[in-house]
Amino acid sequence: MNDFPWLTIVVVFPIAAGSFIFLFPHRGNKVIRWYSICICLIDLLLTTYAFCYHFQLDDPLIQLTENSKWINFFDFYWRLGIDGLSIGPILLTGFITTLATLAAQPVTREYQLFYFLMLAMYSGQIGPFSSRDILLFFIMWELELIPVYLLLSMWGGKKRLYSATKFILYTGGASIFLLMGILGIGLYGSNEPTLNFETLINQSYPVALEIILYTAFLIAFAVKSPIIPLHTWLPDTHGEAHYSTCMLLAGILLKMGAYGLVRINMEFFSHAHSIFCPWLMILGSIQIIYAASTSFGQRNLKKRIAYSSVSHMGFIIIGINSISDTGLNGAILQIISHGFIGAALFFLAGTSYDRLRLLYLDEMGGMAIPMPKIFTIFTILSMASLALPGMSGFVAELIVFFGIITSQKYLFMMKILITFVTAIGIILTPIYLLSILRQMFYGYKFFNTPNSSFFDSGPRELFISISILIPIIGIGIYPDFIFSFSVDKVEAILSNF
Repeated sequence: MNDFPWLTIVVVFPIAAGSFIFLFPHRGNKVIRWYSICICLIDLLLTTYAFCYHFQLDDPLIQLTENSKWINFFDFYWRLGIDGLSIGPILLTGFITTLATLAAQPVTREYQLFYFLMLAMYSGQIGPFSSRDILLFFIMWELELIPVYLLLSMWGGKKRLYSATKFILYTGGASIFLLMGILGIGLYGSNEPTLNFETLINQSYPVALEIILYTAFLIAFAVKSPIIPLHTWLPDTHGEAHYSTCMLLAGILLKMGAYGLVRINMEFFSHAHSIFCPWLMILGSIQIIYAASTSFGQRNLKKRIAYSSVSHMGFIIIGINSISDTGLNGAILQIISHGFIGAALFFLAGTSYDRLRLLYLDEMGGMAIPMPKIFTIFTILSMASLALPGMSGFVAELIVFFGIITSQKYLFMMKILITFVTAIGIILTPIYLLSILRQMFYGYKFFNTPNSSFFDSGPRELFISISILIPIIGIGIYPDFIFSFSVDKVEAILSNF
């Protein structure tokens, strides 16, 4: 049964089934919405079934492999496969996309195109996590850019065209570096292009060339992650995008950059990574403090949450560059944890905007009384974001700290300095998160509504919020569930250092 093309179906099914949306009648908004949700749910269930019954957790090798010749002219294959590094992000993608599609209910304008783009983005985001051909990885990487651009430019806020243009300039520019790096490693040392991941991992390069190739991939993934100073597209994009789009951006798209750093930069260029990792560790710790400090100064609620995402991505950068089993496992856990938390915070920010039509925090206040359910859920998820014990964020950040301390790569003073600087960022995190709660929910009661049950969260919002909250608490209590996927693969990656 392992010969069955599970991954091809999982990757292709959303965009292929989504194409039929345009055959539906124009006045079938509810039908199209539930059709899209069913596609996401079926794909998620297929993914879960394939992983549960056809994936061996104790095997660090690539599994569920598919290898079919696509273009004979230059030996281009449709190669797919997964291992412990990719299984978590793929499941996260299916889970968050399903909930984001359900969250898109308020969209009524050009809804056929909207839901098709959501499904196209689903395929485009699963593709890079399951690709085992470097050119196929690039094609899938580019596939999700077009849906995001259209979702931003058509269903965004007042400055949506500016934000969409900035997004496509940054990410499109980064793709040039990605393509240069792919051509460099694919054409090096052979007349025939070498695109297979398994072959490229064992390829060796002169030190100068390896550093150049590493830098090209680093720039591409630093834009997507994002890593400062290449982060400025993110707050503008989040500030203008519809909140269902924000859920996909914060929950999945940012994690593609971190995944690329591990999958390509660490696996392909271990020598160059050893040279760059001390500087990236320092940059990651600076990013935590800088983004946390900048977040506090934002008036726009979604921009403040966006900067908090940039800050939390700093922990992933530190974990990846700690060159330790503990640190890298912590980074992978933080990828999953922040995928849930970031998506949930943007969803709640969007549901608040649907009711108030306000995004600036200094115009809000006293919302706890008319909106007690949203207040309660927002508070719980803010606690998760500031790493409250018992939540996934606490475990992930704690393990990253242990990774810094136990790393054999760095001198003792270096580890103390990084730990101290990062700890300052952790202190700043509650300041901007609790400030959001104070400005939104406490203070003078500006909103007088005769029917608070109409004003507060409905069954749809509660279902989405609780669905995300359950894995946040579950991972916080039992993180071994995530480590069971990644621990063997992490050991295999670090054996090259």
